[in-house]
Amino acid sequence: MLARIFSLTCLLSALAAAQAYRPSGEKPPGPAREFRAAWAAVVHNIDWPSAKGLSSSQQQAEMRAILDKMASLNMNALVLQVRPHCDAVYQSSKEPWSPWLSGTMGKSPGYDPLSYAIQQAHARGIEVHAWFNPFRALSNASHGTCGNHVCKASPHITKRYGNLVWCDPAAPETRSRAFAAILDVVQRYDVDGVHLDDYFYPYPEGGRAFPDGRSPAVRRQIVDDFVQKLYADVKRAKPWVRVGISPFGIWRPGVPDGIEAGIDAYEQIGCDARKWLAKGWVDYLAPQLYWRDQPRKQSFSALLSWWRQQGSRPVWPGIATTRIGGPEDGRPASEITKQVDLSRSIGKNWAGHIHWSVKGLTKNLGGVSTMLAKGAYSQPALVPPMPWLSQSAPSRPGASATGNGSSVRVTFQSGDRATSRYAVQARFGNQWRMVKVVSAGSKSVDLPALAGRLPDAVAVSAVDRFGNSSAPVVMAR
Repeated sequence: MLARIFSLTCLLSALAAAQAYRPSGEKPPGPAREFRAAWAAVVHNIDWPSAKGLSSSQQQAEMRAILDKMASLNMNALVLQVRPHCDAVYQSSKEPWSPWLSGTMGKSPGYDPLSYAIQQAHARGIEVHAWFNPFRALSNASHGTCGNHVCKASPHITKRYGNLVWCDPAAPETRSRAFAAILDVVQRYDVDGVHLDDYFYPYPEGGRAFPDGRSPAVRRQIVDDFVQKLYADVKRAKPWVRVGISPFGIWRPGVPDGIEAGIDAYEQIGCDARKWLAKGWVDYLAPQLYWRDQPRKQSFSALLSWWRQQGSRPVWPGIATTRIGGPEDGRPASEITKQVDLSRSIGKNWAGHIHWSVKGLTKNLGGVSTMLAKGAYSQPALVPPMPWLSQSAPSRPGASATGNGSSVRVTFQSGDRATSRYAVQARFGNQWRMVKVVSAGSKSVDLPALAGRLPDAVAVSAVDRFGNSSAPVVMAR
């Protein structure tokens, strides 16, 4: 009898400690929005994997470490290189396995890296944008190739340029090979984005011209047509997959006034990125603004301001985080955090930026990651929406919340099939905070107390693949 009374007392005590959150009519602010991304380059093992020939378990552990670091920084997108030079960092019937994985072109690493990265990233609420180099055949002509690589399978479309081997963009087969590779990934993998960098034509070397005999205007038209068709093809296959391009950071020397550049991307590499932005052939543009904010000749803020005036779609600048303390200019980490702040304040478009590269964050160069964690990235943020594609919000989710003294467990009930993740906010006193972005596959999430205090209210919104968010479900105690 005493044992039964004791058990009942313990149960009542536990129930008293649990605090149920009940529906509330409060209207919290919308979830925070910012594209917080980093590039992860595979070529030359710049970022991942750290060396050729690592075991599959070692490669996977390194990928998890990258994503864990990004999650700890409340970042939300990984731009992962999947086609460095007409090869594949994924299972492909069209192109050979990348040598930067196993050490030998065409040799399987023993698993599907892209599939693994997507699964691990999505579990952490992080998007994966598949980064393709559409026309580069080899980054060094001395690299070995296998039988189904373009250099051996279709040598007639390749051209030697210095130490590079390039697929001639003017050749229809070059473009069809690139389209086939990109659309194959879009159709077979749950990627959130398709990303191209600035390598359309190779950067000029030693005053040599690319050996195709074509004028700069013809080259620009070839690249323009490629970009326009790529956007249309991706949207036809999966309209929610973002298309982003990262051009050289200066459109032309002298634009805007006072800007200097070592090359003319418009004339020399066929890159009229201003047109792509103005025409809406991208969902975002990420010009590589890898310079300090001063001096004026390559000013980060001057260039970003100009780019954001060239169209209505987002411009999310590339920021050179790996140059902290480096030989180029020895910049301090404070220069990077300053540029993150500038990317939020310049122009009226959705905020965002991309770090070149993720290694600068995983190595915490100059303490930059520590500074971001305490400052700009102290709270999570959703990737901005794409209202030019969809403004149809998903249904409100089903959710409940219960506090247990040290944390609050928020439980999700599956609802709208369009939901891809949940945004969770919490109110402490009068202040609402963004606290979690979780995958729609999650059953629950625990919210820790803040300074020993449980949230006074919790709000949960459903978010779809276009970035649209539902009206929140709000619960208070």
